[in-house]
Amino acid sequence: MLAAHDSLDHRPRRVLVAGVSGAGKSTLALRISERLALPYTEIDGLYHGPNWTPRDAFVADVEEFSRAAEWVTEWQYRAVRELLAERADTLVWLDLPAGVTLGRVIRRTARRRRTREVLWNGNLQPGLWHAFTHRDGIVRWAVSTRRTYATSVPEVERSHPHLQVVRLRRQRDVDAWIARL
Repeated sequence: MLAAHDSLDHRPRRVLVAGVSGAGKSTLALRISERLALPYTEIDGLYHGPNWTPRDAFVADVEEFSRAAEWVTEWQYRAVRELLAERADTLVWLDLPAGVTLGRVIRRTARRRRTREVLWNGNLQPGLWHAFTHRDGIVRWAVSTRRTYATSVPEVERSHPHLQVVRLRRQRDVDAWIARL
């Protein structure tokens, strides 16, 4: 596993960004896309249909975009993780401190709710009460899945030796890594 200042074996062309909710996956994926001129597909937009229902075409859409020679997306959703890992050449793991990610997810949830920001396929962010108390609430999800990447990233690195895996533990590491691309 590489760290922020380690050299990559090759220029990333098919990039996955992993991390808990609030880690900054979509933000980093967009930054990588812009820095390397790679097309970015926001995987949440493919997954969520109206009323937060999973889209029937989700897996087919992921199969289609991930056939391309170059792309960036987030490494989410169990149904496509293996497919994406097989096709990617680089996985960037945002392993930021819990306090950072939790604060970000709470602020983002509050902002989206306050501004009534329209998300994927017309969905609106449920409120903070939902985020903290509902079994599918984003804050509860962020807390309950916090440790899953400590297992899943090393597992995918072992089972997919072609993947360059980069672990970034602080925001300054993220910024330094982007600057080196």
